[in-house]
Amino acid sequence: MDLHNKVAVLTGASSGLGSALAKALVQEGVVVYGLARNRDRLTQLREQLGTNFHPVRMNLADRQMLSHWVEDTFSLDYGPDILINNAGVGGFEKIDEMQPDYWLQMVDVNLNGTYFITAQLAALMKQKQGHQHIVNIGSILGTVARSEGAAYCATKFAISGFSEALFKELRFYQIKVTCVNPGSIATDFFASSGITKHAHMLQPDELADTILYVLKTPDNMLINELTVRPLNPKAP
Repeated sequence: MDLHNKVAVLTGASSGLGSALAKALVQEGVVVYGLARNRDRLTQLREQLGTNFHPVRMNLADRQMLSHWVEDTFSLDYGPDILINNAGVGGFEKIDEMQPDYWLQMVDVNLNGTYFITAQLAALMKQKQGHQHIVNIGSILGTVARSEGAAYCATKFAISGFSEALFKELRFYQIKVTCVNPGSIATDFFASSGITKHAHMLQPDELADTILYVLKTPDNMLINELTVRPLNPKAP
């Protein structure tokens, strides 16, 4: 895909991999609608990236709020070419100590939110000419589980299955679907389990460049699943 002048919807855009993806996409000439709940960080990104970045304060688990935004923003004449489902929350606790609300939050954001926005935007993407691409950010913990990660692993294993079914459903509409499963990324994501970020983790900007490579692949080439790990995961 030639990315110049394409339109992308990016969830979880305000920090970490999301903000790195927003920067990388804008540098390629993509118009980016960046969705997140943190208005201040979205505003800062707008100031940094310019008018090709459109900040959208959004709770993906609020289906009505999301529907209104999609209807107000897109139409059959103007719709997204790229959807990157990056938003996610996670935590690691013993199953008998985890609060039910924490489990439900992970399911709502990681799984339900991905479904809500994908279902609405896929309907528009199927009507477009040319190729489009949906990228779901999964996790290495969607391929192999870890102790005290039942909730997070459950949602990410679900994203893997969701992505595989989706690519088989949408491929004949010229819509690619890719599930990217990163290992540990140098953000504060794992702080709740006592793991602090360090230089040997995957760097957000480098992972963003890898995802752009996937987006730029020839139209009839599909990388439907990609696992990316640190070569040496131990802290220096």
